[in-house]
Amino acid sequence: MANTASAKKATRKIAARTEVNKSRRSRMRTFIRKVEEAIAGGDHKVAVEALKAAEPEISRAAQKGIVHANLAARKVSRLNHRIKALQA
Repeated sequence: MANTASAKKATRKIAARTEVNKSRRSRMRTFIRKVEEAIAGGDHKVAVEALKAAEPEISRAAQKGIVHANLAARKVSRLNHRIKALQA
């Protein structure tokens, strides 16, 4: 357990950041899920719109350090690849 005032404050700050990070990660996953549902539905136009909405969220999560930059790029790339496959 934290003994000093600074350690107690650090604990409070960590808890607050954890909540913000959880919220951002959840929001990112929701956007990704919407894209995947659109892909599963087979509608190319809806899937493209969903990806356009999801891409900034994924990038923002990477920028804020919620996920690694490479993971964000990989997710966007793979979703984009799956959407292009729908068009063919």
